[in-house]
Amino acid sequence: MENKLIKALKEEISGKKVLILGFGREGKLNLEVVARAGGVSELAIADQNEINIEEVTEIAGKAVSNIKTITGTDYLAHIDEFEIVFKSPGVVLPKPFSEYKALITSQAEYFLKVYGSQTIGVTGTKGKSTTTTLIYHELKENGFDALLVGNIGIPAFRLIDEIKENTKIVFELSCHQLEYGKYSPHIGVYLNVFPEHLDHYGSFEKYRASKENIYKNQSEKDKLYCGTGVIPKEGEAKSAVTVIYDFNRDDKVFENDEHVTTFVEDDFISHKTYTTGINEDEISLKGFHNFFDIAVAFAVCTDLGVSVEGFNKALKTYKTLPHRLEFVGNIDGIKFYDDSISTIPATAIEAMNTIKDTDTVIIGGMDRGIDYEPLIKYLETSTVPNIILMETTGARIKEEVKMGYMELNNSERLHLVDNLEEAVKLAKKLTKKGKSCIMSPAAASYGIFKNFEERGEVFKRLVKGEI
Repeated sequence: MENKLIKALKEEISGKKVLILGFGREGKLNLEVVARAGGVSELAIADQNEINIEEVTEIAGKAVSNIKTITGTDYLAHIDEFEIVFKSPGVVLPKPFSEYKALITSQAEYFLKVYGSQTIGVTGTKGKSTTTTLIYHELKENGFDALLVGNIGIPAFRLIDEIKENTKIVFELSCHQLEYGKYSPHIGVYLNVFPEHLDHYGSFEKYRASKENIYKNQSEKDKLYCGTGVIPKEGEAKSAVTVIYDFNRDDKVFENDEHVTTFVEDDFISHKTYTTGINEDEISLKGFHNFFDIAVAFAVCTDLGVSVEGFNKALKTYKTLPHRLEFVGNIDGIKFYDDSISTIPATAIEAMNTIKDTDTVIIGGMDRGIDYEPLIKYLETSTVPNIILMETTGARIKEEVKMGYMELNNSERLHLVDNLEEAVKLAKKLTKKGKSCIMSPAAASYGIFKNFEERGEVFKRLVKGEI
């Protein structure tokens, strides 16, 4: 039987001029799927970098011949020469989406067009990878046919041949994957939103708007689970909305509200008629920020039919993802934690709140112009004795402290270094034996490392003395 997505795609692209825009990991998979569907009148690939023709031929096979390649700095100038464009998430269009004649789509959008009714889509500035993988783990461990795809590192098209009618697809959706979306998942999970990727969007409002596509194309038959900071305005969401309240952090004002049906308070979770407790000693997820993610997963999974007993049993076997407050090891009496996923102030604050004996924190990375005042205010009143600042963000924080936070500036707590290697060397000297050192950068890794994963791996190797 022909694959459902391939069949739909063949009907859509037959006789059309198609462009694969961006030729990284996702772009290569787009080529593979388009070539498999076949029927195009013309097929081209556009990327700023050189394209290996042999690789193109190997991916496309014999199904498509005479594939044109467009490279160089003006590779985006040819979009309207085509009828359908498959854009990779990392490609930034030079003008508004609506000004192009071509139909511009993406892997995520087309996947949701075909499989949206089977999809649980998860987005948010922080916590989305943990929540996505936890929901997937819970479903899988409780007997569901479940697949994990998306921004977690598994392109959606990669697993299309494994999808059956009853498959639950758990899809981590980034802002870039949602940016121009015209389709939303049947079950949407919208955790939170904080200033992020402002170098790409130009404003927080545009960034937030991209995230809101998780629910804006839902129908009355669909569901949305969200935190209190991202509740849709009246009339914005057609779907049934479940709000998860976090009484441990931001939502204490709602504690006595009789309309609250889903919440987490201390280690207690309640959703409708379901309740459970979290035994932090028995699970790998630590801290109140993770308790909220557990509460969201609990609401989604119990609504899908997972029992409380089954949820708790699976929770005990869930393993945290790398670089998310990951314990690196006890090196020479110092406990080191890798929180390289941290790219905003709020996540660094949560890391220090979670690791109670933090003696040293390493902060800094690429400066994208986000507001560091909340982090500076936290550091000023915190008891963390050693604050190591690095890279352009660290230098900027040091300067802002100098301009307006005299008590912190005049203390001996701040240390400015050039890079991660120097930061780790200094951390080993400053951190007391028996205490903890956290790398929680509150900044992007781009321009310094390939991604946050590479930054985390380098940190771990530096800590262990491997480089």
